[in-house]
Amino acid sequence: MDKLRWGVLGVARIATEKVIPAMQRGELSTVTAIASRDLEKARGAAARLGLPKAYGSYEELLADPDIDAIYNPLPNHLHVPWTIKAAEHGKHVLCEKPIALSAAEARALVAVRDRTGVRIQEAFMIRTHPQWLKVKDLIAGGRIGEVRAVLGAFSYTNRDPANIRNKPEIGGGALFDIGCYLVNTSRFIYGQEPLRVTGAIQRDPDMGTDRLTSVLLDYGKGHAAGTCSTQMVFYQRIQIFGTTGRIELPIPFNAPPDHPSRIIVDTGADLFGSGVTNIDLDICNQYTIQGDRFSQAILNGTDIPCPLEDAVRNMACIDAIFRSAESGRWEVPD
Repeated sequence: MDKLRWGVLGVARIATEKVIPAMQRGELSTVTAIASRDLEKARGAAARLGLPKAYGSYEELLADPDIDAIYNPLPNHLHVPWTIKAAEHGKHVLCEKPIALSAAEARALVAVRDRTGVRIQEAFMIRTHPQWLKVKDLIAGGRIGEVRAVLGAFSYTNRDPANIRNKPEIGGGALFDIGCYLVNTSRFIYGQEPLRVTGAIQRDPDMGTDRLTSVLLDYGKGHAAGTCSTQMVFYQRIQIFGTTGRIELPIPFNAPPDHPSRIIVDTGADLFGSGVTNIDLDICNQYTIQGDRFSQAILNGTDIPCPLEDAVRNMACIDAIFRSAESGRWEVPD
């Protein structure tokens, strides 16, 4: 088998506009089918994307013996149940973030993975993007000394009550949607789990979602702080402060597929930028890389880039942040 054969659950915009076109350009991935509860929607998406198969139910796609792996971009509350169903049909699964609505739900996926023998990964595409891998190399090489603080912000504006991101009962809200990136990347940078976390949440008075969430994660040797919002100016940025320098990622999460990503390294020589060096990386598509890295692991029988246990630990941090916002105290991730 030269390429892993993928099927997609649903016609979500992230799938039809970003992930599927990117995966179709991969060396090891090919998307051959898409499913929707509305057959005409599935057929329309298949026609636009040049996919040979369209199904009018998710069950039909999972029953297709010519599908090796499933990409699950369904609304957050459907991630776990349909990932379980896919695994029980013998399909490997790449599931959008957050993979679950709690660490307990994520642990259920570990049990299913171990029982069925399939691979399951949370789709944090940033974890295989060259800019983040380069940042890890720079830190490991001592470019900024010892990391003391990671500061991040991620925000946009969406006040549509019909949008799934604004429905708390199905996993809407800022922390689940985009704050999970701030948690994930700080864990990635420090290479360990936080000892304790605290969070502050402001909820939308009508929709009930967390529209503004700020977090502080204590790693012992350093801190990570971040703010995310679904009702704030469109923005994203990560800064990593070390004892002898600073690294900045201007577009850390939605890295553009059509021009180079930039890493800013600053020695801190002065406040006017004389110590700044820009590192520009080759143009790439993080969704193409994500699909091919997952496919490569399946085809070669090697480890997937991000094991499911990492997803459980990320959800444990998010659980603790929610608990802290209620208790007003530091909480320890379970």
